[in-house]
Amino acid sequence: MPYDLFVALVVFAFVMAMTPGPNNIMLTASGVNFGFARSVPHMSGVTIGFVVMVAACAAGLGLVFTAVPMLQIALKVAGAAYMLWLAWKVANARPADGDDGARGEPLTFLQAAAFQWVNPKGLLAALSGIALFMRPDHALSDFAVMAAVYGAATLASVLVWTGFGVALRKLLANPRHARIFNIVMGLLLVASIVPMVT
Repeated sequence: MPYDLFVALVVFAFVMAMTPGPNNIMLTASGVNFGFARSVPHMSGVTIGFVVMVAACAAGLGLVFTAVPMLQIALKVAGAAYMLWLAWKVANARPADGDDGARGEPLTFLQAAAFQWVNPKGLLAALSGIALFMRPDHALSDFAVMAAVYGAATLASVLVWTGFGVALRKLLANPRHARIFNIVMGLLLVASIVPMVT
């Protein structure tokens, strides 16, 4: 991959990964409610799940979704329903050390990995990246570079956003404040559905 294309890919990948979106909202909430260690499966699921989704799109699955409108509609409906369920889960999360006896659970590895398939920002990053940075005559080598860059950008993003949530834990030690934070995060997740269904 030429140097200028590589630099453009790195900038694109890090901007897409680090800016707010559904994954980052949920990881911040997970860091607040469950701490870093209990959020590791969620972080791993996002990182590995996203790279697997990019690989599937690069292998041609993205073309199938763009060629068959009914699949796009089904993906939007399933994605919106899943994201609404996740928003409800985030909004109703209780900190792991809460004293009310209710104990929430962070997303599992498989839940976080599956979410990548209905995350509109992630799908946009995957399909746009493939269109912009994979040259047809160098598809295999370009994909290897893209997978490595996307993996590194996603890993950096999950660490930063989960760490941000962990840093907020002390500020949200008051259960009422934590409850308000979780509701706001849930509402932001619902708002992130809008670009997918419009």
